[in-house]
Amino acid sequence: MEYLSKQRYDEISAELKHLINEVYPQIKDDLTEASAQGDRSDNAGYREARRNQAKTISRIRFLQKVLEHSRVIDPDALPKDRVSLLSRVEFTNLSTNARMKFEIVSPHEMDLEAGKISLNSPIGAALMGKKVGEIAEAQVPSGTLRLRIESITLG
Repeated sequence: MEYLSKQRYDEISAELKHLINEVYPQIKDDLTEASAQGDRSDNAGYREARRNQAKTISRIRFLQKVLEHSRVIDPDALPKDRVSLLSRVEFTNLSTNARMKFEIVSPHEMDLEAGKISLNSPIGAALMGKKVGEIAEAQVPSGTLRLRIESITLG
């Protein structure tokens, strides 16, 4: 079971609805049109439509599984004094004194450019459950990072 923010759950639901109601019917129309053009073995349009159909079906099935095995997390039920899912954490890398700020999210919401890291990432996993002032040790490919938690807020 995975937990998603309400926003991400709604985004996934909207993408799924768009694929089922708009994209897939268009692909079926494209396949019908390409089939009508004759020999399928030499028909690039038909092969392209089949590839699009397979990719779309795959994406639809994936999104259905994500929604089937996900629950929307209630932010009010999360601890306010410890790092948890949907926490915005500011921390200092003790070896470089660099300060960073990330939101801890599920793997389906991860977006480094938006400052969102997965709770399954080495840094996210090391921060989980820690309080302000505590030091987390994250095992990363370059070694061990020692991170001091400066602040925690709920996203």
